[in-house]
Amino acid sequence: MLNRLEMLRIFCTAAESRNFKEAATRLGVSPQAVTRAVKELEDHVGELLFHRNTRHNRITEFGEQLAARARLSLQGVDAIFQGAEQAHASELAGLVRITAPRALGRHGLMRVLGELCAQHPGLQLDLRSSDQFADVVDEQIDIGIRVGVLRDSRFVARAVSSVSFHIVAAPELLARCGAPKTLQDLAERPTTVAIDPNTGRPWAWFLAGGQQWLPRAPTFATDDTGAEAEAVLAGVGFGQLTAYLAAPHLGSGRLVEVLPELAPEPWSLSVYRPQRGPVAARIRLVFDRLVEYFGEGGRFP
Repeated sequence: MLNRLEMLRIFCTAAESRNFKEAATRLGVSPQAVTRAVKELEDHVGELLFHRNTRHNRITEFGEQLAARARLSLQGVDAIFQGAEQAHASELAGLVRITAPRALGRHGLMRVLGELCAQHPGLQLDLRSSDQFADVVDEQIDIGIRVGVLRDSRFVARAVSSVSFHIVAAPELLARCGAPKTLQDLAERPTTVAIDPNTGRPWAWFLAGGQQWLPRAPTFATDDTGAEAEAVLAGVGFGQLTAYLAAPHLGSGRLVEVLPELAPEPWSLSVYRPQRGPVAARIRLVFDRLVEYFGEGGRFP
């Protein structure tokens, strides 16, 4: 037995069609399904709704009156669901502030943010790129993305992936200087470093076994990890880059990894947000999508 709402929809479509076959085509069902629905409704109301013959079906006077009432009822039901859908859409509209490391923002984030904007046109995304750890509470950021350990009870954090580090060089530099066999060899070759924006001092390179190493006289220093990657690609020096910067160029041959035995354990990549009160639907949407996106296997080698 059909539910009454579906029965009325089929009946109204049949009332607007020349015959049950045309109604079936419009509804995407078989003509027999239309015939059964009309017969069931006739049995329910105790009245004939159509005069039938082999070529067409002519609606009765009672059928006309019932169809007019049914259309009003269906419009009311549709309005209820449309209102709910519009309310849901409005919840997914508005501003979402995001912070992410500069290089990750350029290389790994635009695709997923573009998909979100296409799927939810009411979203307004404000991306702040910074290699400093952002205190999302103090800076009124809705969602943060961070590489490294995150220990703060004020945040809801999801460790979604891991990021490896690679010591790399351009083939042209290797042709000039040769590949280092040891860390001492590397110390005698040109290197690059990233500057910590918080202290103004170079970041140490992180090595296997928890060791750290700082080039004594780097050839190139910058507070922009993307610029450091470009310098390494240009053959300025050997550099330690994250996987999301190095992997595409390792695959294409524009970079070559050296001393892989010195690579540290991969670091966690976390998506986090403040642990405060109710979370707006639009923020939950973006947060969950970022968790899903960065959690997909093989995102970072």
